[in-house]
Amino acid sequence: MRRSFARLLAVAATAAVIPLASPPPATADVVIGGHPVEISQAPWTVALSSRDRFGGTRAGQFCGGVVVGRSTVLTAAHCLSEDVLGGPPPERVPDLRIIVGRAELQSAEGQEVTVSGAWVNPEYDPYTNAGDFAVVTLASPLPESSVIRLAGSGDAAYAPGTQATVYGWGDTTGAGDYARNLRAAPVRVLADDVCERAYPGSAEGRYLSGSMVCAGEQDGGRDACQGDSGGPLVAQGKLIGLVSWGSGCGLAGNPGVYTRGSYVARVLAGSR
Repeated sequence: MRRSFARLLAVAATAAVIPLASPPPATADVVIGGHPVEISQAPWTVALSSRDRFGGTRAGQFCGGVVVGRSTVLTAAHCLSEDVLGGPPPERVPDLRIIVGRAELQSAEGQEVTVSGAWVNPEYDPYTNAGDFAVVTLASPLPESSVIRLAGSGDAAYAPGTQATVYGWGDTTGAGDYARNLRAAPVRVLADDVCERAYPGSAEGRYLSGSMVCAGEQDGGRDACQGDSGGPLVAQGKLIGLVSWGSGCGLAGNPGVYTRGSYVARVLAGSR
């Protein structure tokens, strides 16, 4: 996403629009207004990790991801950018791992799976935030029970007012207060016109209903934040979005913006 690298290093939640990846080089963040959850409640939620790049304090976690196929993980395109990874293409980051089946980052539960390949959506535009998703291929498959399916175009899960949940290990307050346990926050899917008014198009980015969905609360208080990028937004048991961008964290009138699940499905179908 188009934000200065210095802004990635900041931890204060201001009105500046921020990419929701963790600031290098060490620490990552958690969901605003959320609560801890067991990994059994969201087995498809995974963490992207590189201890070489982000240190071992939080097992190297820097972004979230979601399992949509036994060997397929979706995340945000900006999570695999040069700014975040420090230069090399993601498939050449020697210690890039996908942490699966682990809620507490420092625990020994679950496994850390190596990566055999990565693909960044060619439609991704870091200057508008459009098309913000990437695919990571796992070197070994996961059980089918770890997979969540994408909600297709026209699915009722996208209807305004639908109760949804966002998951991640991101900033809990917008002020650099980090947690190590997976958290979830209840949010509502908001109407496209609400998000179009919030993000009509500026240096911050532009809300595009064809490829984005937004969710939160009109009065703020519950949202994704830095470190949650690439993590899942789930409604009615289906994946409807990937954490992408927003203005601040949990601010009234500035909902979180997610890459729309049906858009991801369409692009992937066309790339085959």
